[in-house]
Amino acid sequence: MKPNIQFLAERAALLRELRAFFDARQFVEVQPPCLSRDCVVDPYIDPLQIQSDQFNLPAHRLPDRFFLQTSPESAMKRMLAAGSPSIYSLGPVFRAGELGAMHNVEFTMLEWYDVGADMKSAVALLGDLAAQILSKPGCDVTTYRELFQQHVSLDPIESSVDDLIDRVGHLDAALTRSLGQDRDSMLDVLMSEVIQPHLGWQQPVIVTDYPLSQAALAKASATDPQCAARFELFASGVELANGYDELLDANVLVERAKTANQKRIASGRSPLPAETLLVTAMRGDATQDSL
Repeated sequence: MKPNIQFLAERAALLRELRAFFDARQFVEVQPPCLSRDCVVDPYIDPLQIQSDQFNLPAHRLPDRFFLQTSPESAMKRMLAAGSPSIYSLGPVFRAGELGAMHNVEFTMLEWYDVGADMKSAVALLGDLAAQILSKPGCDVTTYRELFQQHVSLDPIESSVDDLIDRVGHLDAALTRSLGQDRDSMLDVLMSEVIQPHLGWQQPVIVTDYPLSQAALAKASATDPQCAARFELFASGVELANGYDELLDANVLVERAKTANQKRIASGRSPLPAETLLVTAMRGDATQDSL
């Protein structure tokens, strides 16, 4: 198959524009490792694994396995823990079991961390980036709760599990039975199947204040204790980005990783390491292996 030369040129121009956006704001570009003993512990994202005996190195120096990174998050946060300024990365990531119209198992991800920023400034920066890259006049901002009230006619935080079962049941009764009492899974179905297809058609939209149970690596919201300081960007019905006011407590991070692993096990996935090099760095130990 011949390469699409126009596509290659457009992609190169996009990468230059992204770098120029962050360079102009004094971010430093970094190149995190693609391969690490660490990985982000997510209930639904699976890393590709490589057994360390393939490296032909002394076994006592290595863990049993390494992971191709699903995002550069862990390595970049270790840089921040060591005192780096605002940083960004633009490079390859890998996700097992994900192959479709949006991306391959390997794809390019932009990730950045704005040291000293708060939730408001982080949302504003993402809005500026989206408006520039997508050539739109601006970016709308709304809350997760407002979208559910508008499109599903229920409050995603206050509504009962029975109410959620009823709404999901109208979409797919068999799916509802498979989800059991898993509140967040039902919210995810309603978000992806009912709400998301309507988002970002006139101009991009940023959704803020997800339920605290979906905090992932975000702090609790400073304005609503039931919500997380987490936000996502949508355009033309597609999720393009997500962001957090980042969690800084290593012990809470470990507990959330354990909770994510419980969900992984319940869905038939293998657990991932909860005690990681990132946790060690967050606890103040800078004397650790580079991988």
